[in-house]
Amino acid sequence: MTNGPTRRSLLLSSLSAGVFAALPALSKAMAETSLEFGPPTPFSFDGLKDTAKRLAESPYVPPVINDEQVLEAIDYDLHNQIRFRPEYSLWHGEGAGPTIGFFHPGRYFKDPVIISELQNGEAREIKYRQNYFDIPEKHPARQLHDPGFAGFRVMNSNNKNDWLAFLGGTYFRTSGPYDQFGMSVRGLAVNAAASVPEEFPRFSRFWLERNGQELIAYALMEGKSVTGAYRIASQQSNGIIQDVEASIFLRADIERLGIAPLTSMYWYAENNRQLAKDWRPEIHDSDGLEIWTGAGERIWRPLVNPPRVMVNAFIDTDPKGFGLMQRDRNFEQYQDDGVFYEKRASVWVEPRDGWGKGAVQLMEIPTDDEIHDNIGAFWVPAEPARAGDRHDFRYRLHWVADTPYRDAQLARTVATRLGMGGIPGQPRPPDVTKFAVDMEGSALDGFDRESGVKAVINTTSGQISNDAAYPVVGTKRWRVLFDLRADSSPIDLRMFLRKDDRALSETWIYQYFPDRQRPT
Repeated sequence: MTNGPTRRSLLLSSLSAGVFAALPALSKAMAETSLEFGPPTPFSFDGLKDTAKRLAESPYVPPVINDEQVLEAIDYDLHNQIRFRPEYSLWHGEGAGPTIGFFHPGRYFKDPVIISELQNGEAREIKYRQNYFDIPEKHPARQLHDPGFAGFRVMNSNNKNDWLAFLGGTYFRTSGPYDQFGMSVRGLAVNAAASVPEEFPRFSRFWLERNGQELIAYALMEGKSVTGAYRIASQQSNGIIQDVEASIFLRADIERLGIAPLTSMYWYAENNRQLAKDWRPEIHDSDGLEIWTGAGERIWRPLVNPPRVMVNAFIDTDPKGFGLMQRDRNFEQYQDDGVFYEKRASVWVEPRDGWGKGAVQLMEIPTDDEIHDNIGAFWVPAEPARAGDRHDFRYRLHWVADTPYRDAQLARTVATRLGMGGIPGQPRPPDVTKFAVDMEGSALDGFDRESGVKAVINTTSGQISNDAAYPVVGTKRWRVLFDLRADSSPIDLRMFLRKDDRALSETWIYQYFPDRQRPT
């Protein structure tokens, strides 16, 4: 669907205004900067689902890559030299609404992606042409013969910056509420951190449609063990909102099927500064996993940089939502005026139907640099994923600054810090770590040290001592302090604030590795 004036209506309006002399020149210029399309073919989402189902009943066929050796030569630096020409954007000059630019293939994005424009139930494939791009002389890309597109991006109104990009596998990302790219989302995770190699299915075809300011992208997913049909409707609204509908068909058994997977980066923060090799105080795209369980419990799990690959499962039924969140929003906590970690979006997954039994699973991979996406979070259904199965899911993705459905009746965690255990001025026991967890929220207003607010703390092993909960002087925060004597690794901790029988805070959960995290 197209709203606003089209190129044709602009030409007709020029004629009615009597500017006949300008028409030949205008027509020639537009012909020189027009996309080339294939013939129209019928399209429907139901038809796309049928296609995905039929493909799942046949063996996987890898994509054909033309001039693969030439593409291999286009490394990161050479790829950055290729510039898409904005005058070739899809829907360029057609009034208000999103316009689409295209990514050129290269070493890291070799698989060709077929992209079509969709209007009124008819699709027209957009043909790759080298003149859509500014390519330097003697650049290896000039040797390519119809390599196809690598992906696409949705442009801001100034046509200079993008706010949504699909590039590689089933990855997509947005610039979020602060116009700053950070973490990514995938269409599906297949055997991430499983006992078998991870698979990376890809979006092989897209059909793009405008609905006012909204972009609707239909996508065909293909992979060795799975196919799928996706409808992703995206719009800028207090951040960016995406409504996702997916039908997934399994070609083979899958050990770990991850629905609505989020991908992020976490190196270190205030809770593990001993791992820092950089001058900046904190480096991360996200600092915690937040869960709103089906039973209504609110959970905050600070991310960690573990000594080995770790996957933690939070078993649930019909979760209300989960997300990888960036709660630290102060520039002083990062001191990076180049990548602006304080502006990275939080991404919240909101199931639109009951998802049944399963678990939110958090994957953490050790890292010693900020260039690696080492954090993943996704929903894993409880039922085994078997060949021939079909899964249908609907969910909404919120790319926002903060939790979209915050509970004002519960205080939440704003900082987690670790230090030497024991009491200042006395000998410090070497196997004891002190935890300081700060919480803030209106649920704590009016309480003081004598109000009976207590921290309920549980640990899977070790001993808790010297625990206290009190308001921090001069702030609206409360602080929970406690010592942990560790006798194994890892240790799972759980804590919340309570007065009488009423919970005053979300539940703080932490996984502690003494050998890696104990301050020295």
